[in-house]
Amino acid sequence: MLQNSENRSTDFEVHRNWLAITHSLPVSRWYYENTSEWTLDYPPLFAWFELGLSQAARRFDSDMLLVHNLNYASPPTVLFQRLSVIFTDGVFIYAVRECCRCVREKKGSRDVLSRPSFILSVLLLWNFGLLIVDRILLMGFHLFQSRLYCPLLSDISFLRSQHLQGALLFAVLLNLKHIYLYVAPAYGVYLLRSYCFTQDNKDGSLRWRSFSPLRLLALGGLVLSVCAVSFGPFILMGQLPQVLSRLFPFRRGLCHAYWAPNVWALYNLLDKGVATLGVRLKLLQEAELPRASMTGGLVQESQHAALPSVSPAVTLLCTLLSILPALASIWRRPRGARGFLRCLLICALGSFLFGWHVHEKAVLLAILPLSFLAVESREDAGIFLVLATTGHYSLFPLLFTPAELLIKASLMLMFTVFSFSALRKLHSGRGPLLRPLEVVYLLGLVAVAIGCEVVFPLSPWQQRLPFLPLLVTSVYCAAGVCYSFLRLYASLLRSEDKPKRQ
Repeated sequence: MLQNSENRSTDFEVHRNWLAITHSLPVSRWYYENTSEWTLDYPPLFAWFELGLSQAARRFDSDMLLVHNLNYASPPTVLFQRLSVIFTDGVFIYAVRECCRCVREKKGSRDVLSRPSFILSVLLLWNFGLLIVDRILLMGFHLFQSRLYCPLLSDISFLRSQHLQGALLFAVLLNLKHIYLYVAPAYGVYLLRSYCFTQDNKDGSLRWRSFSPLRLLALGGLVLSVCAVSFGPFILMGQLPQVLSRLFPFRRGLCHAYWAPNVWALYNLLDKGVATLGVRLKLLQEAELPRASMTGGLVQESQHAALPSVSPAVTLLCTLLSILPALASIWRRPRGARGFLRCLLICALGSFLFGWHVHEKAVLLAILPLSFLAVESREDAGIFLVLATTGHYSLFPLLFTPAELLIKASLMLMFTVFSFSALRKLHSGRGPLLRPLEVVYLLGLVAVAIGCEVVFPLSPWQQRLPFLPLLVTSVYCAAGVCYSFLRLYASLLRSEDKPKRQ
């Protein structure tokens, strides 16, 4: 399987090209090189990582490190890319091991399926999303896992009250992948509140006089030192604007080629519905409407037909508004590391739901940390089952060939059955994990799967409406992700009210 060159995505060539850029070109040209369409658009610390990785890559096949060798995929190149994915599993296993040590165990429990640490290890190690993204595709996207493991280690540091270690890990993470700007407010507010202020009042509110300037300087110096290592050379060369233009290419459009299951997928559907209704009522002229602008399956700037088009500034504003109540909550009363983790989840999901050009894989950034809360709380377990099942199914289009249907269906079925049975047994005697409407919604995923994966490919609509199954999958899953987001917020607000009632 390591040398089989069939199962690859475009990310394989992306990272081969980035290895070539960082190895073959001077630093001053890294963020200007555009021979390939897959230009370097990650933060500089990731580029330095690729440079180090290229030193090992040249021992496998030095030709992969030539910039002009586009789509180069020799057997040694495939082997190296896939070994780099497998190597990161060691980091993941270590992170899971440390995470499981932070779980509250049941006293006197001998049954392994009743042990929260065992269930959590399975939910993380055998997560369906990671299996298809990094192990089935084995696409050479070797830092996708690392971008998930690093926050896991950072969260563990906070669970152990190791604030500076957690801040360092997150600073490294942010300089590896800038999508974590979305959850940076959660880290920033929590660190400022729980580390820079050393004492609380008896009711848990903030004691302003406990502010420590020395702690703030230590925290800021640590974060700035990581940023200096990452961006420093490019600032000295006067290339910071060019680097930032690569990191934030807003011309890629509101949605990815396959819509992530978020609010904008629902907005796009509403736009299509309003436009269709407007044409039938002769309120809009069909000739003046954009043709398949949002459903062309292309990464590009698009215009909505009937509703106002959404700009990057609007998505940023919506994201900030969606996470502000959660940030205010942990500022007033942090409620420990688990309160931070809940705020982190809301920030991750808020960014996923309202962000600009969100990738469908980003839903894993919420599913993985929610696994920790799911083994400790019955309510969180119910939210996890809805979000994980919905989010994982939304990844089905990543494996789109008929030969892969049985593989992805079997893997998801096994993970889902284990999640439901293990969490139900863990929280037995406390009522059902899911509400009746939640059960109906999840059963509806079965109908969607049969329609999109089995019926549609055999129908005449396949040629006329190729984007239809992607649209149905995205929109249906968007409803489940939005619902999970609202339930997480409701649980956060209820936990905020508890001290007041006491």
